[in-house]
Amino acid sequence: MTSAFAAGGDHRSLPVPDGLDGMRLDQAVSRLFGLSRTAAAALVDAGDALIDGAVRPNSHKVKAGSWLEVTLPAPAAPPTVVPQAVPGLTVVYADDDIVVVDKPVGVAAHPSPGWTGPTVIGGLAGIGHRISTSGAAERQGVVHRLDVGTTGVMVVAKSEQAYTALKRAFKYREVEKRYHAVVQGHPDPLRGTIDAPIDRHPHHDYRWAVVSGGKPSVTHYDTLEAFPSASLLDVRLETGRTHQIRVHFSTLRHPCVGDLTYGADPTLSARLGLSRQWLHARSLSFLHPRTGDEVTFVSEYPDDLARALEILRD
Repeated sequence: MTSAFAAGGDHRSLPVPDGLDGMRLDQAVSRLFGLSRTAAAALVDAGDALIDGAVRPNSHKVKAGSWLEVTLPAPAAPPTVVPQAVPGLTVVYADDDIVVVDKPVGVAAHPSPGWTGPTVIGGLAGIGHRISTSGAAERQGVVHRLDVGTTGVMVVAKSEQAYTALKRAFKYREVEKRYHAVVQGHPDPLRGTIDAPIDRHPHHDYRWAVVSGGKPSVTHYDTLEAFPSASLLDVRLETGRTHQIRVHFSTLRHPCVGDLTYGADPTLSARLGLSRQWLHARSLSFLHPRTGDEVTFVSEYPDDLARALEILRD
C-alpha cells in the first residue's frame, strides 16, 4: 500500500475530539476536514489516516483522545469562469455595485468541481457584467447561492464594497430571503418554525440531514394555500444552510413536491409534470450596499412550477 505519508503533503496531527468519540473513522475524517464521505473513505483506504500510528479500516470506531494523523490530498485546481450564454438567465436589476438575476432551473451559482453545466457567474460574464474579484476565484461576487434545481431571485456583488457589505448582511441575518414551496400534505401547525441542526448526511455524500451537532438552522413558514395532497407555503429563512428548506420539510415528512432526493412521491411528481423540487426563491430584501436604501426584488413562478400549481388547483 502506497501512502502519502511517505511522499509528504498537507499533514495534520491532532487528538480525536470528544464529540467524535465512537464515530467511524471515515466519518470522523469527513467531519474534521470537510471532506465528502467518499473522499474520506478513499483517504483511509490509501493508508493516509492513522490512529495512534496504525492504519485502521473505515469501520474502525475512533476513541476520544486517540491520536489522529492525516495527510490530506492536494487541492484540485479551482474551476475557471468561462463567459457563456445561459438561456433563461434574466437580469432583474443592475448598477455599479450589484446585479440581481432571476435564475432558471439547471443553472449553478458558480463553477465547482464536477459541474460542467451553465453558471450564473459565467452567464453574467457572457453579457458583459464585471463581477467583484473578492472570494474564491471560481465564485467571485457570489454572496449566497441557490441549488441547481431551485429557481428565483439572486444577488451578485459587482464592487468590492458591495461584496463586503452583502457578505456581512447575510452573515448577520440582515437579508430577508423568502421562498415559496409546495410540500406534500399539510404541515401541522399551518404556521410555525423549524429549528433543527443540519450537516452532511452520514451515509450519502450528495444529501444533507438533520443531525445532532450540526449547524444551527432555522426555517419559518406559513401556509398560503392548501390542496387535497399538498400545501403552498411562504418560507422565510433565518439561516442559509445547503438544502435547508428541502431537508427541514423532508424531516417533517412533508418533502417538497418533486424532490425525489428527499423522499417525494414519484407518482405525484409525474402527475404534476415535475422533474425537480417545487421550490422558488420568491423575493429578496436588503439594504443597498452603497445607498443604504432598502431594496426588494421579486421573481414570478417559472412555467413548470406555475403549471404544477394549476394542476393542484383543478
